[in-house]
Amino acid sequence: MSAGTPIAVPAPQLQIEFTAALAEIRALYLQGALTETVRSLSVPNIDRELASYVPPHSLAALAGHGLRGEMMFPVPTVLTANPRLLAYYRLLYGYSQKEFYTAPSGLGRFRSMEERGALHGLTPLIPALCQALCGAGALLLAGVGATRLSTALLDDLTLLTLGPQLRGGANVRKGTAGIRVVFNAIQEIVRTAIVTQKETRIEVRNAAGRTVLIEFASDPDIVVREELGSGQFTQRVAIEVKAGSDFSNIHNRIGEAEKSHQKARGAGFVECWTVVNVDNFDPVMARRESPSTNRFYRVSDLVAGAGHDYEDFKARVLAMVGIAAGLPVARSETDRSADESGL
Repeated sequence: MSAGTPIAVPAPQLQIEFTAALAEIRALYLQGALTETVRSLSVPNIDRELASYVPPHSLAALAGHGLRGEMMFPVPTVLTANPRLLAYYRLLYGYSQKEFYTAPSGLGRFRSMEERGALHGLTPLIPALCQALCGAGALLLAGVGATRLSTALLDDLTLLTLGPQLRGGANVRKGTAGIRVVFNAIQEIVRTAIVTQKETRIEVRNAAGRTVLIEFASDPDIVVREELGSGQFTQRVAIEVKAGSDFSNIHNRIGEAEKSHQKARGAGFVECWTVVNVDNFDPVMARRESPSTNRFYRVSDLVAGAGHDYEDFKARVLAMVGIAAGLPVARSETDRSADESGL
């Protein structure tokens, strides 16, 4: 390589996609989801079931490191309350979906628990499922060794199994990653007016004192709605994100956006925007393919956070939400109560 040869590093698109997917997966069935589920259950009931399904020395080994038994061993109370947590134990024990949900193992019938959070008549089989899984958990604990136990290690083990699963389905999640990029860009634009925020929902207080919700949706991908005094909402903006980077398929993707925006128009949305992940698309063609789209934007411009098109996007977001750049930070009811109490 000569000194003048340019160095080209590919965009870390896969990691962006993984990050978007991981945030959703953690909320569904990793340690955080387990902790949240257990918080709403009877701990004495869980302890009784653990004593019935798990060898005493295994529970003692976990307790010696400050870990509760359900961090490694499933019990009926937990899986019945949140069937999706079957995925947590599958990942923890190192099984891919393909090798776990098979007919010969008898586990194939339980797939709906992980994928849809549904039991569908499986409740009578949950004790036998837990008994079998706890046997695998005891083997894992013996093989790992009690001295290495920690919540971080258990989390690492689930992620080691999850990584190949995410990589195998990267194309499926590309759309979610693109939506996340656009959502994050909007979040940064309106951050001074945010009252509350979650992974897929932002609540903003605008200059008129009204609540504006910015949310993930199924069709279109992101919606902006302003609450009226009556508790009803004005549909402000519908945003469709087409994250595929294959230029040859841009016509189909914009056609899909048009179908989504036609539905959005029918639902009363004032503005419809389409964000694409192809930099050199033809705006004339795009307007012809999707006449319902008011504005087209590029993912790369929103990632850059600068330039004419980004500034246009920013100005229009602020206008549609109803806030001005530099608006003082919104204060929640909790903040105000704290002030009044002198905290």
